[in-house]
Amino acid sequence: MKAVILAGGKGTRVRPLTYKTPKPMLPLVNRPFIYNFILWLKSHGLVDIILSTCYLPDVFIDYLGDGSSLGVSLTYVTETTPLGTCGAVKNVERYIGSDSFMVFNGDVLTSLNLTELIEYHKAKKADITIALTPVEDPTSYGLVPIDEDGRVIEFLEKPSPEEIVTNLINAGTYVIESRIMKLVPSGKPYSFERELFPEALRRGYRVYGFVSNSYWLDVGTPEKYLAAHYDVLDKKIDFKIPYEEVFQNIYIGRGAQYSKDNFVSGPIVIGEGTVIESKAKIFPLTVIGSNCRISSGTHISGGLIFDNTEIGRNCHIAQAIISKNVKIGESVRVEGFSVVGDDCVIERDNILRHGIKLNVGSRILPGQIFF
Repeated sequence: MKAVILAGGKGTRVRPLTYKTPKPMLPLVNRPFIYNFILWLKSHGLVDIILSTCYLPDVFIDYLGDGSSLGVSLTYVTETTPLGTCGAVKNVERYIGSDSFMVFNGDVLTSLNLTELIEYHKAKKADITIALTPVEDPTSYGLVPIDEDGRVIEFLEKPSPEEIVTNLINAGTYVIESRIMKLVPSGKPYSFERELFPEALRRGYRVYGFVSNSYWLDVGTPEKYLAAHYDVLDKKIDFKIPYEEVFQNIYIGRGAQYSKDNFVSGPIVIGEGTVIESKAKIFPLTVIGSNCRISSGTHISGGLIFDNTEIGRNCHIAQAIISKNVKIGESVRVEGFSVVGDDCVIERDNILRHGIKLNVGSRILPGQIFF
């Protein structure tokens, strides 16, 4: 069975992180999110993968190549203009063939059992099967009520509280019979959620929902992006951390320089070649990339630091994201879900709090921000 990964979005909700990097290529514990995504597909026998791209497509090709290094075959199809979730799949239809295929939103972290989903689809003789997940607050999502047999009754897009009849939402993973794609117009924006699925239901096609309580997270905001890291480190989802476990629940890459006294307790991940000076303290739920330098007296707690970043003396980083190639001077605080984009320079004595975001290449002079 072939798999289509939708990876064309601009990732506007997580900017500035995505100005230079497509969202599926952002790191998840120091490897691109899509790298781990592909390994998940491979673990369920999905090795023939079509990647639908639009925004910064060369970044995918340069890193993943033809997929052989991961044991899969990758085909790239790039939209010249955004075509929506379903329009993007119509755009790759010539590579799908005549059998059933799978579609994935490329920014969802989940432990969904794809083997069981495929078996369910076949057992129900479904035309479309949609993975469904329960959520605590259904008001922000499109809801998908199903009957006792699992057949979809209707689609409710962000209903009012009095319209809520289920807590099941579309989890962004589908099994589709290729003949269904004849309903989709070519060369124009078209949506699975708002157009194809309701239309297939109206025409009497067999549309089923596969309910799963597996881990599921839409990694669509800085807060959720951090949460994905925390959940991986807390082992809420099966994940292979790419480094050796040097101390209990503390994973460190080759060539890193550190002492045991740098670490309070795990879970912590440190990349290759990173230098952590004496008297720097790394607290739990921190991920630091490769070739970074963390200076003496600095404390990092629940921070996410990308590659090639330097942090000066006596800084405090907590629940914040520092992108790659950033230089931070002495006595700087970055906390409270703040985000620093690529190539920024923050000179000494600045305070960034309350979700402040610094755009790519910003330079902050000494003592300029107290937010």
